[in-house]
Amino acid sequence: MKDPQSVLVNNWSITYPVCSWIGISCGAGRHRVTALNLSTMGLQGTIPPHLGNLSFLVYLNISHNKFHGHLPNELGQLRRLRFFSVTNNTLSGSFPPWIGSSWTWGTTYCGNIPSKIGELSNLNKLLVENTYLSGSIPWSLYNISFLERIDLSSNSLSGTLPNDICIRLPKLETLYLGANQFFGHIPSSLSECTRLQILWLSDNQFTGRLPENIGNLSKLMVLGLGKNNLQDNVTKKQSLLQEKLKTLISPHLNLDILTSEIPKEIGNLQSLENLDLGPNNLSGSIPPTIFNISTISLINLFNNQLSGHLPSTIGHSLPNLELFSLAKNKLTGTIPNSITNASKLTILDLSFNSFSGIGNLRGLILLSLFNNDLNGTIPTTVGRLQQLQLLDLSDNNLQGSIPYDLCHLGRLFVLFLNENKLSGHIPQCLASLISLRELNLGSNKLTSSIPSSLWSLEYILQINLSSNSLNGSLLSNIQNLKVLIDLDLSRNQLSGDIPITIGGLKDLATLSLAGNQFHGPIPKSFGSLISLESLDLSSNNLSGEIPKSLEALLYLKQLNVSHNRLEGEIPVKGPFRNFSTESFSWNYALCGPSRLQVPPCKEENNKRSKKVALLVLNYILPPIISIMLLLIAIIVYVRCRNRSTKKSDQEDLLPLATWRRTSYLDIQRATDEFNECNLLGTGSFGSVYKGTLSDGTNVAIKIFNLQLERAFRSFDSECEVLRNVRHRNLIKILSSCCNLDFKALVLEFMPNGSLEKWLYSHNYFLDILERLNIMIDVGLALEYLHHGHSSAPIIHCDLKPSNILLDENMVAHVSDFGISKLLGEGEDSVTQTMTMATIGYMAPEYGSEGIVSTKCDVYSYGVLLMETFTRKKPTNDLGEMSLKHWVNQSLPHKLAEVVDSNLVREEQAFSAKMDCLLSIMDLALDCCMESPDKRIHMTDAAAKLRKIKVQFLDDVAKTN
Repeated sequence: MKDPQSVLVNNWSITYPVCSWIGISCGAGRHRVTALNLSTMGLQGTIPPHLGNLSFLVYLNISHNKFHGHLPNELGQLRRLRFFSVTNNTLSGSFPPWIGSSWTWGTTYCGNIPSKIGELSNLNKLLVENTYLSGSIPWSLYNISFLERIDLSSNSLSGTLPNDICIRLPKLETLYLGANQFFGHIPSSLSECTRLQILWLSDNQFTGRLPENIGNLSKLMVLGLGKNNLQDNVTKKQSLLQEKLKTLISPHLNLDILTSEIPKEIGNLQSLENLDLGPNNLSGSIPPTIFNISTISLINLFNNQLSGHLPSTIGHSLPNLELFSLAKNKLTGTIPNSITNASKLTILDLSFNSFSGIGNLRGLILLSLFNNDLNGTIPTTVGRLQQLQLLDLSDNNLQGSIPYDLCHLGRLFVLFLNENKLSGHIPQCLASLISLRELNLGSNKLTSSIPSSLWSLEYILQINLSSNSLNGSLLSNIQNLKVLIDLDLSRNQLSGDIPITIGGLKDLATLSLAGNQFHGPIPKSFGSLISLESLDLSSNNLSGEIPKSLEALLYLKQLNVSHNRLEGEIPVKGPFRNFSTESFSWNYALCGPSRLQVPPCKEENNKRSKKVALLVLNYILPPIISIMLLLIAIIVYVRCRNRSTKKSDQEDLLPLATWRRTSYLDIQRATDEFNECNLLGTGSFGSVYKGTLSDGTNVAIKIFNLQLERAFRSFDSECEVLRNVRHRNLIKILSSCCNLDFKALVLEFMPNGSLEKWLYSHNYFLDILERLNIMIDVGLALEYLHHGHSSAPIIHCDLKPSNILLDENMVAHVSDFGISKLLGEGEDSVTQTMTMATIGYMAPEYGSEGIVSTKCDVYSYGVLLMETFTRKKPTNDLGEMSLKHWVNQSLPHKLAEVVDSNLVREEQAFSAKMDCLLSIMDLALDCCMESPDKRIHMTDAAAKLRKIKVQFLDDVAKTN
């Protein structure tokens, strides 16, 4: 994509007629400028006053730029102006004394609305939302009879509304005055605004009752009258569920404490689409008239005091209902079967009530019935909900076994059955739920062993099987859960040794095996759980010493190994400095510091250990080493002899012989003969096309430019690399084509394109959490290449946004290993190579001396971190200052000027966002240290970024 500013520079020239310039439109007759659209052009500075000389201007849009300062008064000369937008700039100052007939939000104003606004008799839209306006609305505003839309929400305006507002404004269709300080009664005459479609007065200080004649507003689609200031205790789970609901509610209807019951006149609003009455203090029963509004698609009565039964015919007249939430009320009875007639229903939340039965429900993606009085067994009909993504039946009185029918829910993301009376086995077929990310079966009566198939859910994040009667041992294939974060198997009857393979779960943050019958030692491999924050091994039969390796767990905050048979010295370094005596009480023979209330360790034991060590070194090790050296010499001799005899037989073998090959003809057909419409991009060594194989599979085909000498070497090197690497965050190779004059790789296709597209295309956006997840994925991929692949680290050498590709789930995959190098002497080995990385991302020692090591990728990763969260390329025009130096000099006091303003535009959780972004920038600078030796390792960088994410989510949760 071309730089918009360069487009203007090249196009806005006196050699071309003005009316042909980009962003300019002229009238047909006199060729005078009538429209100026410079939106999203990256312009900055102040708005020039001579724009006021364009006397024929009707349309002016300079939104989404970087203009600052005040709006010039000269713009008030544009008498013909009908549309003016300055949204998403950094303008300031008081409300201008002039205004066009259409005003859009996005500018920061202060002070009062000028009384002269009433002189604009042709004004039809006034939109100045979320600024610093104060005072009252001038009464002259209500004399502008052409007004159709008013939006003054999220300001500090006060005062009352005139009783004859609808007589004064007969064409009014939209009135947004929410989040201000208006007071008094809501005028009953609002029922005379027959054109009114949206009335939003929530979060003010209105008093009184809702006018009964509100039902006369036959065109009303959105009604908001809630203060949103009620305080109620809502569980964390319910809060998270409501956040899910909020994403599906827009716009919504909200009533607060203006009335104690839901007025039956609501049923007269036959155009109503979205009804949201919670959270409030509404009581009484639900008026049956609500269920006669055939246009309604959303009903949310969450967190009220509603009681009674649901009408048996609830679903017959709601053909458009998509979301239905009655959570946290006092409703009773059975869920009516008629709700199944609402064929479009996708989300049903009836949690925190006293329902006693489940109807025959179909077609849902979210079903939440937790904290009710449900009893009996889980109906097998639940298995028919093929679209279901969340099923929560927790905290009820359900009995019987877990039905195998649940295994048919192939899209299930969350399964909560905890806090019931379920018994029997855990179905082995749960392993078929490959989309499952959270599983909670805790606090039931489940028996038998944990099925080994459960450990094949390699992408699951949370497993809770606590407080059951599960027995048997914990199998070693638990190491397959590579991304597991929380594992709770406490209070069961599990036995045997704790498998050492748990040490491979690098993302594990919480591990509880308490209250079981495990014996044997605590595995030393626990020292590899670099993300671990909480470890509970209490109330088992563990013996031996506490491994010193646990001292390396820098993030460990909670440790409990009490009530075991442990002995020996308690470690004292790392996190052990902060643990108290409760962590180690009731063991066999632990010793250590007096503050832990254990005996001191005897020096005699240390002396005895030293004598044994000297004995081993002097008399036992020398003969063992001699024997081992002799055996190694014999093995090397035999292998060399065998290699020489078989060399001739292997000369014709291709390194990719075990791979499936694709012919040139197949690739030609897949790309429609290399049609330019299928060209995805070009790289260092060739082009990448989108292709469709004969079986319908979409792929990316990388075709190498053989005119470059390096391309031959790159192809062989890349094949060798991709043949051996396998990681969820690396592009997978599916096939290859290798002829004398044609070389290509068939790769996994990434439908969401590159990170570069999401950062710099204006119709795409990534929030903080999405960017964090992407950079964590990239960090894990580099960690694998540097430390997890083999004894020889792999170096990418060209890390940048265009090489970060996103799949359908927005999971990042690192691509393009055309300049990867295999080093053979450990992670810190270096080699001399040509400088082939992209300018701006390469490490100093790489660009100046051609020295490449794993620390080069760490440097590039730091630059990529900065770019991702500042949305500024490292090669941007920053004067003589690089992106790294600009960020370094701006922290911490000018952080807001550095980061992408779109990330902190909303005030919600602002402090949490800024803390998170500051931590990210600090990590990026640690990656970009000038000296390679001072740069952080990729393993530590990936772990630290995961910690930043956890802290951010925790901080956001506290603010909600």
